[in-house]
Amino acid sequence: MGQHGAVRENPSTMSTVPEIPSHPPATRRVHDAERHPRLARELATLAAMFAINCRELHGDRVGLCDSCAALLVYATRRLDRCVFGDNKPTCANCTVHCYSAEKREDVRAVMRYAGPRMMWRHPVLAVRHVLDGRRPAPALPGHSR
Repeated sequence: MGQHGAVRENPSTMSTVPEIPSHPPATRRVHDAERHPRLARELATLAAMFAINCRELHGDRVGLCDSCAALLVYATRRLDRCVFGDNKPTCANCTVHCYSAEKREDVRAVMRYAGPRMMWRHPVLAVRHVLDGRRPAPALPGHSR
């Protein structure tokens, strides 16, 4: 991992996305784009949304502020532990709410602000996210509907 707030090239989207803050490695699957492309893309989308939100609302031009970085680390852990794995729906369509109520509202606020701006800054990620949102939520592993 690089410096806090560094920007790296994402080969799957050919756009720059902010690197996840350098904290102890709490995740494994979301950083393995070859084995878990859907989770890695979701993480890239989240990181891009957080960067837009923090830069424009908190005025942090380099990296993320501490509160945004902490929320992104929390979201990354939740994403990595998702029971659906690569079949994961977008969080808005998910049948399992793994975020605490407070954190869920914080992430929704970030997405509400950054979502419309994603088309201009990260169009490939934005279109892929919209397409992923149209996929139906799978049945919970081990349960039938």
